Amino acid sequence: MNILITICARGGSKGVPNKNIRSLNGIPLIAYSIKMAFQFQKLVENMTVHIALSTDSEKIKSIAATHGLATDYLRPDHLATDSAGKIGAIRDIYNYSKEQNQTDYDYVLDLDATSPLRNMTDLLEGFNQIEAYPEAVNLFSVSEPHRNPYFNMVELSDEGYVNVVKPLGKDVLSRQAAPKVYDINGSFYYYKKAFFEKGYNTATTDKSLSYLMKHVCFDIDNELDFEIMDYLLRENKLDFLDIAT
Repeated sequence: MNILITICARGGSKGVPNKNIRSLNGIPLIAYSIKMAFQFQKLVENMTVHIALSTDSEKIKSIAATHGLATDYLRPDHLATDSAGKIGAIRDIYNYSKEQNQTDYDYVLDLDATSPLRNMTDLLEGFNQIEAYPEAVNLFSVSEPHRNPYFNMVELSDEGYVNVVKPLGKDVLSRQAAPKVYDINGSFYYYKKAFFEKGYNTATTDKSLSYLMKHVCFDIDNELDFEIMDYLLRENKLDFLDIAT
């Protein structure tokens, strides 16, 4: 079994400038994912695990190298724009790593640098889950949602009125009675080789699985997210983390 762990970190971030290398409880944000990748590499047995960084930034490359992840790869400009999808960036580093390492990878495990609240149990249970579904092409981590499109999420109509996003044709009187939905928290994704062979361009496919995290997890989209995560880490509020800072 061959696994490629990818860590994708674009240099341009408008919501939180330089967030991938900004200090979070004393270390750069990206270092949390790098540490987790090396921990996974050491822990798993009977697997070949390689770790690859995808970035367009020389500064990110330099900081990643100080935490043990050096690379000669630089993400192409057309995959580093605001509008470029992440799957394209993953596919490019996947193809590069296959050629560079002369390895045919069975899985890609993508660790999102901006959503580091994960632990080894999550990664191992997620892997066991996707392994149990031969027809699945990928799996991504999710959390319990704060809103439900069948109950308390609305969309604006052309007439200016708002309606429930996914009406069922009957009244749903409580969130508990609505169909189950989840938030994609972006923390980790498993992709089988078949995902790339079939040419999927988004992480949500007709053969996707979700792994429900049993603890808090969110990604950093703005300054408040960053401050909240920094506080939680500084005050040791996240007892599920098994990676030292």
